[in-house]
Amino acid sequence: MDIQRVGTLVSGMAKSNLQQAVGIAVLGKSLDSMQIQGQMLTQLMEQSAQPHLGGNLDIRA
Repeated sequence: MDIQRVGTLVSGMAKSNLQQAVGIAVLGKSLDSMQIQGQMLTQLMEQSAQPHLGGNLDIRA
């Protein structure tokens, strides 16, 4: 194998490694964002819960 082919192979492997690292970083950011959204949704649901409502029904006119 000549030096030019080795250089091309190494360059291609470096590019592949970089693409993989970027993909992992993007997935990590996405996971962080989803966790924050889940926490916010949980807080919203806790704040909106009103257990005293709906327990009694007045049917007298």
